Parts: sequence; structure tokens; C-alpha cells
Amino acid sequence: MSSSYPYAHAPTVRLTVGQALVRFLTQQYSERDGDERRLIAGTFGIFGHGNVAGVGQALLQNSVDAKEDDEMPYWLMRNEQGGVHAAAGFAKETRRRQTLAVTTSIGPGATNMVTGAALATTNRLPVLLLPSDQFATRYPDPVLQQLEDPRSLDISVNDAFKPVSRFWDRINRPEQLMPSLLAAMRVLTDPAETGAVTICLPQDVQAEAYDWPQEFFSRRVWHIPRPAPDPAALERAVAAIKAAERPLIVAGGGVVYSEASDVLREFASVTGIPVTDTQSGKGAINFDHPVAVGGVGSTGNSAANALAAQADLIIGIGTRYSDFTTASHTAFARPDVKFVNINVQSFDAAKNSATMVVADARAALVALQEQMAGWHTDDAYQQEAAGLWDEWNDVIEQCYHRDHEPLPAQTEVFGALNDELAERDVIINAAGSMPGDLQCLWRATSPDQYHLEYAYSTMGYEIPAALGVRLAIGDEDRNVVAVVGDGSYQMMPMELATIASEGIKVIVVLLDNAGFASIGALSESVGSQRFGTKYRMRDASSGRLDGAPVPFDLAANAASWGVKVVRSDGIEEFRSSLRTALDGEESVVLYIETDLTGPNPPGSSWWDVPVSETSTLQSTTAARAAYEQRKRDQRHHL
Repeated sequence: MSSSYPYAHAPTVRLTVGQALVRFLTQQYSERDGDERRLIAGTFGIFGHGNVAGVGQALLQNSVDAKEDDEMPYWLMRNEQGGVHAAAGFAKETRRRQTLAVTTSIGPGATNMVTGAALATTNRLPVLLLPSDQFATRYPDPVLQQLEDPRSLDISVNDAFKPVSRFWDRINRPEQLMPSLLAAMRVLTDPAETGAVTICLPQDVQAEAYDWPQEFFSRRVWHIPRPAPDPAALERAVAAIKAAERPLIVAGGGVVYSEASDVLREFASVTGIPVTDTQSGKGAINFDHPVAVGGVGSTGNSAANALAAQADLIIGIGTRYSDFTTASHTAFARPDVKFVNINVQSFDAAKNSATMVVADARAALVALQEQMAGWHTDDAYQQEAAGLWDEWNDVIEQCYHRDHEPLPAQTEVFGALNDELAERDVIINAAGSMPGDLQCLWRATSPDQYHLEYAYSTMGYEIPAALGVRLAIGDEDRNVVAVVGDGSYQMMPMELATIASEGIKVIVVLLDNAGFASIGALSESVGSQRFGTKYRMRDASSGRLDGAPVPFDLAANAASWGVKVVRSDGIEEFRSSLRTALDGEESVVLYIETDLTGPNPPGSSWWDVPVSETSTLQSTTAARAAYEQRKRDQRHHL
């Protein structure tokens, strides 16, 4: 089967859909502030019957025929979800100016990516997903791995991507590829709309030839805008800030993606407004800035949360106000508190009945500073914030240097990492109790250093994301350190083999506490007695998983993937091993056992996790009473 471009006068080139896809992607560039970069810098993938003869053949042909500037690098993944996580990590590191494509076969290869798509879209990170699909002709029907739906023959498993993608399309004819790819590039480079972009490719269509117009493969530059604030909206925001006595900034990921850290630091310096941060915004302002007060919300620190509770104005910059940032709508407790929100997306800017400034964070901060010239907060307020932060820094020191026995607390591991990592080294984490400890304890020196995925909090993100970050950094003299717990490690360790096969340097810090520390502590707090949160053998007498420890060896497992593993007995040995790894040239897994029950940093906020309203367990009824008490503090900001 073949097709032709209908306009005979236009120069054409005959390629398969797969070949046209690859050639098009190599010619797409992003630009912001005069900096042009290849938008799709490479492709992750695993080949199966759905894509080996289509996109797979096209990638091979590109590797043989393409000139250097037109090459599409290909990396073999071990799990399709890992490929999406790596692409998301790459996109996050490049401040969303570049990303990677991921190609998969039909069926399970495709659906393995759905979790990754949700992660990317929730985190507002651009990734290009290319799952194979059933035959468009329907001659082989049902094809191997095809899900049949009696309601419609046009439904496949790839329809599962629709709710977790910012753009979704299926290419049933070659010429459909042209408008689809142009729309896809627009979404990938739109700071407000970006997320997972999914283009489903029926396997017969991938191999079908078509006479493509040569202009389709022209070099295209997609300009990433910096939307300026509306003058009237800016005027309203300025009036709200000048009327406030205790304003507080919440710096989110939008500050980092906008590369507005230097402007935020200057704005904070001249206005004296204290700056808190979210997981995505940590490092947007350096921890030792005079008005920086660290993480806010459920996993925040006591200094930031004390200021949040008494703030009369919250200035949210590039934040989506997640449940953790608002402490389930209890953090901003003052009855008359108001909000000014600066965000490229009106959906986020409108949250909490705010005065909206729909704009790029950098552009808005520059404009705000011009309008706020000569205004600053009261000296006593700045001194109060500095005093609270000093008190919290004493707590950080205690958590970092506990000398806890017989096993170290994981906060001691973070202390060693915080001491040893350089300003532009990268620490990566995603799930469990670690993000909470890191947000309230980590002293971030720059926006380059702190890489947390906490919008979707996906177990298994850390190792593949480290691969993506390393590829984004390239040969820069910076270390990439993925910190992963035993629970997350068991979800997705296999990309260690990819790291080994590519011969790149990544350091993985593997903490083994024989269970789920975060959910264990949460279970205890809601009266569920840490049920089902420890790695134990099933006890024959009780019938529960509360027998002897499971006899597995995670360090040996890590070594089996082809990377060097170093076991540390205690925190001082870990520090020594870490220094060696940071100075070395090879990938290494640093394994250390830690205490499952902490101790963790002292809490200063709340998170709404419903407790059973009725129970025969005294622990649950007591937790329910405490829960109902905390619920009274919740509010909608109207």
C-alpha cells in the first residue's frame, strides 16, 4: 500500500511513516532568550512486533545514513515505564526546553508507559510517547496483544493514555502524521499546556510509504514564550502586596523552569519578603539567602510554617498549590489571608480566589520589582523570619548528626550528602519518607541541585530519572546522585543495566530499612499499627506478614545489573565511600542499612488522610478523635 502527496508541483520525498517521523523530529528546535536547542534530543525504546519494522527500522536507517546534525540517538531501555521516567528527568534537567521520545510495541509495552505519562503530565514535563497500535486495515484482527472491545473496533489499550496526556492522537493514514506532529510540538513547547504527548502508531501504517512534501522536513524553531503580565493585573498585585504587613512568597517549580532564580533573589532582597519553597521550587532561592526560610506545608519546616500561619498575603509564584504545599488547606491559617498568584497557567493562577497574574515567572518578577521600588517589609518582620530560620537550622544540624544506633537514621545519610555534594551536583528522589525529610532539611545552594518528583510521587522514578539527567548534563563535571529506598528500588532497578551498558556515571544511594518507612509511620498515625508495611515472611501461626525478615540481598541484586556496589557499615563508612564515588569515574551503588522508624525530623504541619470513622481497635478510635480535631482547621480560601 502506498500514497502520494496530492500537489504534484511540490517537491516530495518518499519515506515510510516511521522514516518521516524520525526525519521530522531531528529538525525540531526550541528557542528561549536566544538559546536554540534540539527539541527531541534522542529516543528511548524497546522493540517488539509492533514497532521493530516501522519506527525501529527508521531509527536504524537514520543511524546509518544521517549526517551528524540529523542523527537521532537511540538508547535501549529495560522497561518502558523507565524510559518515560528517564525522558521526564531529562526534560526537568533541561528546564523543559528539550525532551526525549519513547517508542514501544503494542499492548503491554504501550501500557507500561501509562504511569510514566501520568507522572510527566502531573509534573508539567514534556515527553513524547510513541506507542504502537493495532492494524489500521484490520486484516490481522485481533493482532497479537490487541485488546478487543465489543463496543467499538476503534478502541485499543492506547486509549488509556487519553486522560494522562496533554495531547493524544492516532495516525490511521500517513498524511495524518503532518498536522499531528505539528500540534504535538506546539504542546511540548507550551509552558502552560505541556505534559505527555502521545501519538499512537498502527503497526501497518508505520511501514507504509508516502510522498511527503520536502517542506515538512524543514528546520523548525518553536519559540518558548515569556508571557508578560497584563498591566491591570500587575497593578492589582502591586496594590495587594503594598497593603500587606506580613507577606510570604511560595516559590514553586515555575520559578525554576522560567530560570528566574536570580530575579527572585533580587526581588526578595529589595522587598524583604520571606521566601518559602515547594518540592519543585527548592533551590529557586539559595538556603542561606537572608530571607529564605525553606520548605512550607505538610513536609515543611517549623520556620516556614509558623510564618505561613500568620501571613496576611501569600504570593504564589509558579506553584500549583498541591495538597502538601497547603497542608490540606490548613497551612495559611490567618482568617483574612489573601493570595496573589503568578503562573503561566490561569488554572493555577486562579487557585485560592487569588489576584491573578497570568505570566511567566521571570517576566512578572522583573515587572513587579520595577513597580515595588522603595517598598519593603518591616525590619522586625524580617528579623522574626531570620530568627525562626536560625532555630530550624539548629534542628537540621541535630537531624544530620544524630549518631543514632544501632542503625543510622536516614537523615544522617542526607546530612552526609548535603555536606559532600557540590553546588551544581544533582540529588534525585521521588517517594516514601525521603521527600518529606529532604524538603524540610536539605540546604539547596542552587536550582540545579535539587531534583524531586513529588507531584506524582512515583516509586521507581529515581534510577531511570538519574539516567535521563546524566544524558542531559552530558560531559559536564557534575555528579548525579539518585537516592532510593528499598521499596522504590524493588519497583524499578533494571535501568541500572542501561546505565552500565551506556558506560555513564551515576551514583545510586540505596537505603535499606526493610520496609515502608513513610507509610509505616502514616499507618501508625491513623491507628493501623504499621500493618503490612514491613518486609517480613508470613508467620504460620498468625497468618500475617509479621514473621522473620525476608532473606533477600538488595546489594547483591544491584551488583547483578552490572554496576559496582559498595556496602557501608555505619554513617562514617558511608561518608568515606561517598567521597570516593564522587571523585571517581564509574557508576556505583552505595548500599547502607538504616532504621525503619527514623527518627525523622519533628513535624510542624498536617496532612489529611481519612481515618476510619468506626472501629473495634482502640488505636483507630484514638486516631479518629485526633483527626476530627485537625479537620476543624481546614478551610476553603474564598
